[in-house]
Amino acid sequence: MTKYKLNLKILIPIFLLAIISIITIYSAKTYTSSTLGNLALKQVLWYFVGIILVVILLRLKNEYLYRHTWFLYIVGNILLLGLLLFGTPINNSKCWYTIPGIGSIQPSEFMKIFLMLTLATMIHNFRDDFSQPDVKQEFIFILKTLIIVLIPSVLTFLQPDTGAVIIYLIIYFSMMFASGIRIRWFVGAFLALAIILGIILGLYFFQEKIFIQIFGSSIYYRLDRIFAWKSGSGLQLENALAAIGSAGFFGHGFNQTPIYFPESSTDFIFAVYASNFGLLGVIILLAIILFLDFNIIQIARRKIIDTDKYILAGILGMLIFQQVQNIGMTVGLLPITGITLPFVSYGGSSLLSYMLIVGILLNISMEKTRHYKYR
Repeated sequence: MTKYKLNLKILIPIFLLAIISIITIYSAKTYTSSTLGNLALKQVLWYFVGIILVVILLRLKNEYLYRHTWFLYIVGNILLLGLLLFGTPINNSKCWYTIPGIGSIQPSEFMKIFLMLTLATMIHNFRDDFSQPDVKQEFIFILKTLIIVLIPSVLTFLQPDTGAVIIYLIIYFSMMFASGIRIRWFVGAFLALAIILGIILGLYFFQEKIFIQIFGSSIYYRLDRIFAWKSGSGLQLENALAAIGSAGFFGHGFNQTPIYFPESSTDFIFAVYASNFGLLGVIILLAIILFLDFNIIQIARRKIIDTDKYILAGILGMLIFQQVQNIGMTVGLLPITGITLPFVSYGGSSLLSYMLIVGILLNISMEKTRHYKYR
């Protein structure tokens, strides 16, 4: 008899996404460099490692993570800093540590989890200290949390990995919204962000030389890549759209991806899946994703400790954003940002970080309401 009453409404969609992931990665092998090895087999192995992590986390419980969150946060930032000094350059980015015999490890994937844990404990303690905080107390708290988010954001941006920075910010705003602070802070933040973006984009579109002098050519070309989606141009997007558009209702069939496009097993894996299994396959995939998201929301609606609620807000914000962004960029509706599709795209670090989330979700669904104070 099992010791744990596991939430099958979380496990079943994860299991189905794992099957879809492995099948689709195998289908992408036709256009994947042979130097990368058998990515489908590697994904199977990463899933097994992820299951081991889930089992360990079920034994430790989330309380263990909450009590060691600052240690994890510091370690995560040290790893991000180390990348700038010792990271292996891949595609002009220092986002990975190369470990012989294992592969590449991407710290920013785990930093997302560490950031959630840190923000959740900070919000929890703030609410413990101030049941009805005034404006000054909230302002000081927001400044503290901003510093916590900005440190890994700057280190990650310098790698450069713009997609991960965007996810950090999505996590931050999702969790701060769930914290119950005054709405005026969000209004002010979005107005300030709109003004800053307006100035930056104004320089980008109308004063190219000044923009490069201020921000450098690297950021200019990153924006260039993002805005290229508007014209629908570029080998990656054009070929992905052709593969999806020609699939019809049932698709070209398993392992029958009709055309080449880069990053077929990672960023553009949705295009491989859609071209193989057509509109019917896409409907099934979207139904699984929505079922998973809906059941995470159902867990959040239960009577659980507030720290768990904040964590769930971060998880939901991150997952929904990545799902919408990845599929949207693949079909040309959103800018190409290099953001992967959770549980489906190939990637050891990415998958392990999501499996940690699965462990956290299962723990939350089993834990009774308790009160903690983390310092």
